[in-house]
Amino acid sequence: MEKERETLQAWKERVGQELDRVVAFWMEHSHDQEHGGFFTCLGRDGQVYDDLKYVWLQGRQVWMYCRLYRTFERFHHAQLLDAAKSGGEFLLRYARVAPPGKKCAFVLTRDGRPVKVQRTIFSECFYTMAMDELWRTTGEARYQMEAVEMMDQIVHWVREDASELGRPQLQGAPAVEPMAVPMMLLNLVEQLGEADEELAGKYAELGDWCARRILQHVQRDGQAVLENVSEDGKELSGCLGRQQNPGHALEAGWFLLRHSIRKGDPELRAHVVDKFLLLPFHSGWDPDHGGLFYFQDADDFCPTQLEWAMKLWWPHSEAMIAFLMGYSDSGDPELLRLFYQVAEYTFCQFRDPEYGEWFGYLNREGKVALTIKGGPFKGCFHVPRCLAMCEEMLGALLSRRAPAPAPAPAPARRGAE
Repeated sequence: MEKERETLQAWKERVGQELDRVVAFWMEHSHDQEHGGFFTCLGRDGQVYDDLKYVWLQGRQVWMYCRLYRTFERFHHAQLLDAAKSGGEFLLRYARVAPPGKKCAFVLTRDGRPVKVQRTIFSECFYTMAMDELWRTTGEARYQMEAVEMMDQIVHWVREDASELGRPQLQGAPAVEPMAVPMMLLNLVEQLGEADEELAGKYAELGDWCARRILQHVQRDGQAVLENVSEDGKELSGCLGRQQNPGHALEAGWFLLRHSIRKGDPELRAHVVDKFLLLPFHSGWDPDHGGLFYFQDADDFCPTQLEWAMKLWWPHSEAMIAFLMGYSDSGDPELLRLFYQVAEYTFCQFRDPEYGEWFGYLNREGKVALTIKGGPFKGCFHVPRCLAMCEEMLGALLSRRAPAPAPAPAPARRGAE
């Protein structure tokens, strides 16, 4: 027991130190002091190589800064909060393409002019997360109002009418449900309902709906988690239907685990651990070089994605969260062992001891393929979120295992000397 406590303590210190280094990297290199918001296209040493601003990464960084400010005493300082507010105001001014419409751009110029729009909901989802966390951090109701209005628009697009997203309905295209859509909505339900009974009640049915939709991605008699299924929960034909993403399944796993804990559903919790943690890990871990494959094919055909065998930063971040959360809830030592396995690989292969932050893209052998620290998809989010959540969970585990105080010595009797 003492050895286990020492190991947990060592990892808590290691994770906490790494979180400090990662946040310092983004604070030093990403803030746009002239126009507000954040640069995310950063080279290995933090140099800006492109000043385009990606709305989903702007929202993620605002959320991350606010969450750190709100939950960690050592990050409770004005510089972090001021940067978060600057990013939030940049989003309020420029993210929406044609206000009062809610559709957000995917890419903006440095000064906020729209460059590109995606026909998806993900820019809007991270806009919502940013606004809700800003409200929780500042107490300014206008941010919460913005979050709830955008959330309701997203729900309308997903469950009622997606035509405003602009995606044409082509005769030959199957009706596909990517796992990412109910995943993101479930995450938003958790975000907006945190310590808010009114909003938790408003979105309770939506959360259950999201969980059911995610669970439909467990296919083939429970032997595979597929990235895409039909809208009625059936396997699709071809490469699209066979596609697997182990990291996404693991991320869905900890979203579902958090949902099942909140619901008090032990049967769902056990199912999630089995199908969304253990199954994708054991099928997705590279037996020759370590690390999680990015894509797989459920029938073992060669995946068509060029990066299928690469090792990316975010699946490993999600795996660390998933296994530590699973262990924290169940006490199953196998989940703790897997956390250690993933964390050791991740710290050894992804972190950059010279310049800070993590490399995002490794080849199959675990060697750095791209030296960039940020780009259109990697920003100040997956790495610090993973580190922050793991530090909190490790701290909670250590608190549970704190040695009982020694009994006070009995008072000496008079005359005993």
